[in-house]
Amino acid sequence: MNKAQEITSQLWEMANRLRSNMDASEYRNYILGFMFYRYLSEHQERSMVENKLIDVAEGQSVNDAYKEQASGADLNDYLEEIASSLGYAIAPEYTWATIVDKVNNNTIAPSDYQDMLDSFNHNLNLNRNAKMDFHGIFDDMNLGNSRLGNSTSARAKALTDIVNLVDQIEYKDENGHDILGDIYTYLIAEFAGNSGKKAGEFYTPHQVSEILAKLVTLNLDPGIKNPEVYDFACGSGSLLLTVQDQVPNRRLKYAGQELNTTTYNLARMNLMMHDVRYQNMTLKNADTLEMDWPDGVDEHGVDHPHSFDMVVANPPYSARWDNNDNKLKDPRFKEYGALAPKTKADYAFLLHGLYHLKQDGTMAIVLPHGVLFRGAKESQIRKALLEKNQIDAIIGLPANLFYSTGIPTVVLVLKKNKENKDVLFIDASKNFEKGKNQNILRKEDIDKIIDAYKERKDVDKYAHVATIDEIKENDYNLNIPRYVDTFEPEPPVDLGKLTKEMEETQKEIEQTQSELLGMMKELTSKDEKTQNDLNEFIKMLENEVRRNG
Repeated sequence: MNKAQEITSQLWEMANRLRSNMDASEYRNYILGFMFYRYLSEHQERSMVENKLIDVAEGQSVNDAYKEQASGADLNDYLEEIASSLGYAIAPEYTWATIVDKVNNNTIAPSDYQDMLDSFNHNLNLNRNAKMDFHGIFDDMNLGNSRLGNSTSARAKALTDIVNLVDQIEYKDENGHDILGDIYTYLIAEFAGNSGKKAGEFYTPHQVSEILAKLVTLNLDPGIKNPEVYDFACGSGSLLLTVQDQVPNRRLKYAGQELNTTTYNLARMNLMMHDVRYQNMTLKNADTLEMDWPDGVDEHGVDHPHSFDMVVANPPYSARWDNNDNKLKDPRFKEYGALAPKTKADYAFLLHGLYHLKQDGTMAIVLPHGVLFRGAKESQIRKALLEKNQIDAIIGLPANLFYSTGIPTVVLVLKKNKENKDVLFIDASKNFEKGKNQNILRKEDIDKIIDAYKERKDVDKYAHVATIDEIKENDYNLNIPRYVDTFEPEPPVDLGKLTKEMEETQKEIEQTQSELLGMMKELTSKDEKTQNDLNEFIKMLENEVRRNG
């Protein structure tokens, strides 16, 4: 267990004690919200010192220097300067250090928490360019929630307990490196594990994220200084961040869209706590299938889609959507001659992502197996994708990897301009470690998938490169067992061994019957009927023993 995981375990244990009867998914908003506020405040302190915005005397804290110098008529100038750099600004009376001091001195007032958030929101007007990146980010911290307490003072105490919890943790590893972002990610995973099926709304298991990230970065042009990555159902943003892990020497530009507002807020916090500047992230709280990303059609009806170097996604499976016939005119869908069914938006999501992929980019998306073989409109779309030579690989994953569903899933890798005219099939469904609640992909399982994708050759019972003619012969059905035969024949039966085992079993039965007969003969009863029944049973058993003997 690394340091971040160790600290997360401590935080999780303490948080569970504090939340009492509050649902974990609800308490999450307060823990993660305060962690983010602490991050913003401490990040502001570092920025003020680095940019020499304040002078810190020897032995003086940064917060005290800030209070002293950013006061009176000068305060607004300081806030404007901070906001122009960071996109937000926290006033001296509402910094994390000030709030903690009030808690420690028992001078915190119930109203201070609301005033703290109100002040933060007010100061967003100081930088109009960044306002939407921070607007409403703390809205899920409902300070009047009765489940925090049945009175103002009780709720204030609950919030104070959370402040103490968040403040007592040192977010550094053994080498002094900041690991707050890692702790935040681990906490999101912990909350996901305790949210059951709701977890699918905001979290993709890291092992699956790692596969997608590796796939889309394999052929990334090394000349692109700041590659752009897009996740149109981004959840808490963990998948986007995993892509960054694969290109550590380059700073990505992130784009994401998320329908659920709470989850959208998590994503914004998560990216910022991994040192993503607001200038390098564009996240939208919107319905991806109804509101295209983000340039769209101009007043003359001409579409100007924003295209990305990499597209990754784990959208909701077989979701409902409005497949009105008018959407056949939508540039995202019109080239494929059909719309995804009303109750199965899987191909609508896929085509949306593909539309926003650059000509030399790579897309990787997780979907249910049904997209490989379902008929009607989905069959039309699948055929069109294959005829356009846009499906590069199909990777079958094990069942029970996700919190939201136990079904097996498939990764589709797509490209717009690929040279090869075939499709690689990988059946990785049997390579995993069985976990208590979810199955786990081990490092060797992930490496095996990526190696097979890179080598692109047949591997017995694991991978097959199928020509388009082969796929046509299967009527464009992409069900993996049609291409990768994983059947394992039953081992031949040793008849001699089997006969011997049967003989030994029969001897054991006879021995048991003889022993039972001896015990039954020792039994008697004063009740006439019972004794007669007993005699009948003994007689039957004697006949059975004689027959065997």
